[in-house]
Amino acid sequence: MNSVRKPSNQKTIVLLGIGHTNAHVLKQWVDHPIDRCDLVCISPFPIATYSGMLPGTLGEQFTEEEMQIDLRVMADRAGATLIVAKTTFIDLDSNQICFSDHVPVPFDVLSIGIGSKPAGWNEHESSLIVPTKPMQTFLRRLSERIDCASDPKVINKRVAIVGGGVASVEILLCLHEHLRKQGRLDQVQLHLFSRSPSVGDELNARSQETILRLLAERNIEIHFNSTVTQVSDESLTTNNGKTIPFDAVVWATGAAPPIILHQTRLDTDDRGFIATSDTLQSLSHQHVFAVGDAGTVIRSPAPKAGVTAVRQSPILWHNLRAFIENAPMKKFHSRKTFLKILNTGDGKGLLDYGWFSFHAKWCWTLKTWIDRRFIRQFPSP
Repeated sequence: MNSVRKPSNQKTIVLLGIGHTNAHVLKQWVDHPIDRCDLVCISPFPIATYSGMLPGTLGEQFTEEEMQIDLRVMADRAGATLIVAKTTFIDLDSNQICFSDHVPVPFDVLSIGIGSKPAGWNEHESSLIVPTKPMQTFLRRLSERIDCASDPKVINKRVAIVGGGVASVEILLCLHEHLRKQGRLDQVQLHLFSRSPSVGDELNARSQETILRLLAERNIEIHFNSTVTQVSDESLTTNNGKTIPFDAVVWATGAAPPIILHQTRLDTDDRGFIATSDTLQSLSHQHVFAVGDAGTVIRSPAPKAGVTAVRQSPILWHNLRAFIENAPMKKFHSRKTFLKILNTGDGKGLLDYGWFSFHAKWCWTLKTWIDRRFIRQFPSP
């Protein structure tokens, strides 16, 4: 297939994946477009989902529309082209993005913000597994799986959450709240599988103790030191030889690189994410930027978290313009310690910062204010 042609004096900037960082570029383009540049946005979905509000939407604290960003409206406002298609290959020899159902799209500058996937889920072939990504379809897929498991002959259903990090804890606690509001807590037993001897290793000791208390209060069974090695259509098996029947398995493990990154010639870190300098440029291809989960600043790696992507936003926007104009670039400085507020599903939040830890309603109020302030920058469906 022939690629889209452009005038010889025009440059094309392509945003591949419209996550937190690339969405900021699209927003800035509305009032401050870069001269003699076309902007092309590529996404497999016409909406983007704000990860900070996903657990709360599961817990019925927000509507689904409240956590969504309408990419078509944003692109129209910016005079950008939005291509809703699944990317199959990044051709760095011809500088083109390739698809199975769309003509290739050429680029002069590329910003990759396609996020990550839950580590390990695609190693198993099972109808039980519900990976948390893509987030745009997670709630629907989870609902369909749990409803599918609602056999009236089975009194007790079992749902497993695989992963012991803060993301899995938020999903678990908000799923508990969802079941409570649906009047189904007496029908479903929730289990958490953590491969470490603790839960929420990213948090301080006091916050971890709070999480354990909350899980115990809600009768959620925790399986420590348990790596899931096999998932069938009826059960999962762990490294210690236990095989337990389940009706649904929510896969909420740590970040792994999307498969498409394995198919490029971009330099990567030891986990397969794109290796970048502190200007967010690929170490091997200067005209390619990688942001959010997709990239790793090699000199000072940052956590694969939404807060990192948000903090990279103004750096990426400045450096894309600087690259086109051959101007000085800014450097991104990673932070090892940053504010975390977990949604515990009960109208409270768990705030963790350094050695500070609080679980209170005011923490939830603060988190909600932060999340709503962020999402208000963008049009909703």
